[in-house]
Amino acid sequence: MPAPNAVSRSLRAVAKAALAVGGILAAEIFEAAYRPELPSFADHVLDGTFGDPTAPRLRLAFVGDSTITGPGVEPIDATWPRRVAHHFAADHHVDLVVTAVGGSKAVDVLTTQVPAALEARPDVVVLSVGGNDALRGTPIAGFEARYGIILDRLTAVAPVVACGIGDFGTIPRLPPLARGLARVRSRAVDRAIARAAAGRSDVRKTDSWGARWRPFATDPELWADDLFHASARGHALYAEATIPLIEDLLHRGRPGGGGSSR
Repeated sequence: MPAPNAVSRSLRAVAKAALAVGGILAAEIFEAAYRPELPSFADHVLDGTFGDPTAPRLRLAFVGDSTITGPGVEPIDATWPRRVAHHFAADHHVDLVVTAVGGSKAVDVLTTQVPAALEARPDVVVLSVGGNDALRGTPIAGFEARYGIILDRLTAVAPVVACGIGDFGTIPRLPPLARGLARVRSRAVDRAIARAAAGRSDVRKTDSWGARWRPFATDPELWADDLFHASARGHALYAEATIPLIEDLLHRGRPGGGGSSR
C-alpha cells in the first residue's frame, strides 16, 4: 500500500477514475484525501541481522511498497519483515534486506528495487507490489507484463513469494461510495499477479481474499491510525501468510538457496 506522503496522491487517482461514475463519488474521494486530523507516518528502515552468527545464513529480501515498510506500525519489530526475520532466526543467522519504498508501483520496483535485490544475492525474495497500481489506475495488462518481468529477473537468482493484493474496499479512510471501485481494482490486480505467477515452480503466491483477511473489514484494530495502512496486528497476519510459503521454498532445496552460508 502507499506511503503516507502518497496517500493523498493515490486517492486523487481513484477520484480521477471515478469521474466517469459521477461528481459526487469523485468529491467524496477528494474529501478522504484531505484529513488533517489523521496522522502521517514515514517508512521504517527495516534492514538488519538476526539470530546466532554461527548458524547457517539465510538472506531474505523484501521488495515492493509500504505494505512492507510498515508506516504507523510500532514497535518496529512488529512489522511484517521483522516478524519473518525473527521467526527464521530461531535456526538461522538472518540477513534482512529491504529495498521496498512506500508509494512504489510495479514500474518503480522493476527499475530501481530489483537491481538492488539482485545485488544482495538473497535466498528468498518476498515481493509485495500492486496496491499503488490498483489505486492509481495502472492498466491491468501493463501491470501484469511488468510483474512478469519482475518475476523473471528475481527468480534468476532466488525463489519468490508473490504477495497478492487484498480487498481495498475495506480501507477505512475510503468513503463508502469509493470502496466498490477500490474493491474491483484490487481484485483485478490480484488476478493479474496470479496469472503472472502461474506455472512457475519457484514462485508461491499468497491467497489474499480468503477467510484469513476478513477481519480487515470488521476489526478497526487491524488498521494504523492513518486509517490507510495496516497496524501491527495487520502485519502479524501478513507474516502468518508468508512464513509457510518461505518455508516451502526453502525446503525445495534450491541450489544456492535455502539458508546457504554465503
